[in-house]
Amino acid sequence: MDILGSGLIIILAIVVIVVFLNFVPVGLWISAMAAGVDVSIFNLIGMRLRRVPAGKIVMPLVKANKAGIAIGTNQLEAHYLAGGDVDNVIDALIAAHRAEIPLTFERACAIDLAGRNVLEAVQMSVNPKVIETPVVSAVAKNGIELKVKARVTVRANIDRLVGGAGEQTIIARVGEGIVTSVGSAVNHSEVLENPDHISKTVLQKGLDAGSAFEILSIDIADVDVGRNIGAKLLTDQAEADKRIAQAKAEERRAMAVAQEQEMKAHTQEMQAKVVEAQAKVPTALALALENGRLGVMDYYRMNNINADTDMRKTISQASPDTNSSDPKTAQ
Repeated sequence: MDILGSGLIIILAIVVIVVFLNFVPVGLWISAMAAGVDVSIFNLIGMRLRRVPAGKIVMPLVKANKAGIAIGTNQLEAHYLAGGDVDNVIDALIAAHRAEIPLTFERACAIDLAGRNVLEAVQMSVNPKVIETPVVSAVAKNGIELKVKARVTVRANIDRLVGGAGEQTIIARVGEGIVTSVGSAVNHSEVLENPDHISKTVLQKGLDAGSAFEILSIDIADVDVGRNIGAKLLTDQAEADKRIAQAKAEERRAMAVAQEQEMKAHTQEMQAKVVEAQAKVPTALALALENGRLGVMDYYRMNNINADTDMRKTISQASPDTNSSDPKTAQ
């Protein structure tokens, strides 16, 4: 029984030791103690209970301690629980410390939680970045299009990283400055002769205001001559005026045709009325003879006049043909 009890105690002790070693990262505790970092075993147990990976806290803490940056475990845990990248923040603090850039732990955490890469920002403060703008199309006052490409050298501004505008804003502002500068030139040859005038004009506008960067220089990389926009606009305007004139002429023609049709209809109506009136003449004559308003001699005299008139019309219509067909008669 004593042997059995001793065996059970040994097995129980082994199980307790295994559970303890699995629950408590003893290896990290030994590494921290060897590096001179004051991390107690109870702190590691607390991290395990708070579901904080001890390795993501202890190893950055060791790096910070070796770099001479005083940070506590509670600060690192709080940043991790807030969703931050602890290792990236420590690397940024070490880089800023080596480059003698003033950067506090709270500021670095704020930049990291804002969604920006704080380590990249510190590196950009030491080594400025070159941003190449897309081709910007601008038109001078003489109507010639110029295609300009620029390179903008920027340096990260640590104090304005939180809430400051990004690279796209810088590119948009530089493009706007290029369009304004080229558009104010009287002739496109002035821009081709002095492309540095664009960069000087753009730099004077203070385009980095409110942004997370500081513009160091703007260099014009390429300037190409494009289309003659002024001539194209004049051509398009002339074509539009031509179409308007054609439309107005077509409108006038349609109105003239409509008026002509209306006049024809009116003439036909009048002719119909004349025919109708002529058809009533015999009836009117008969009534006049019957009522005594018209005598027989008057009626014969009227017929003689009509016959004489018809004869004169016939002679006048036939005389030109007779003269032209019989030369001897004409003599």
